[in-house]
Amino acid sequence: MESKVVQIHCDKSLEIVLNVIPGHFATSHSHVNYYIDMTGIKHHCQIARQAAEFMAQKYVNSVAVDTIVCMDGCEVIGAFLAEELSKSGISSMNEGTDIKIITPEYPNGRLVLRDNVQNMVRNKNILLLVASATTGETIRRSLECIHYYGGRVAGVSAIFSAIPEIGNVAINSIFTSKNLPNYSTYSVSECPYCKNGQKIDAIINSYGYSKI
Repeated sequence: MESKVVQIHCDKSLEIVLNVIPGHFATSHSHVNYYIDMTGIKHHCQIARQAAEFMAQKYVNSVAVDTIVCMDGCEVIGAFLAEELSKSGISSMNEGTDIKIITPEYPNGRLVLRDNVQNMVRNKNILLLVASATTGETIRRSLECIHYYGGRVAGVSAIFSAIPEIGNVAINSIFTSKNLPNYSTYSVSECPYCKNGQKIDAIINSYGYSKI
């Protein structure tokens, strides 16, 4: 499977690279025809910093941010994003702000914030950061969590998104499905690969893959 890797470079920063593998993959919500490997962007310090600098451009001069809620293992990018947003500069909305970075827990499949971090969301401006959005289910659940705990959604950012928005909330992403020719996502019942008897190559999520 690894022999099929194709590198996709960000248009504005060639060092931000997605490694993608074509095939038949199953997520928790759908089947897709690409596995998108974000390991380098999420876990390599210099690349994560560049990704954060790219994301910050959408907000630095126009959006107040108190807390960044990180999903899918995006805490490293989240920390650099907080640093970038709080830098001093002309028209900076968050200069000197001590931006908080938190991640919800998942007991019993539900997103939960413990009492000691709830005050970082309640009545705060929240930037949601996710690795990827295919069907939008992770973002939908995360937004419900933020609203439940009294937060105000200031924006949503992703490394990759196949959808431009969810509800009335725009998803600002580094890569979109336009960067991946013929990228497709299917419900399990409508997956053409399954209908043709093609076996699943791997079960995937934003943390990685497990071959079958």
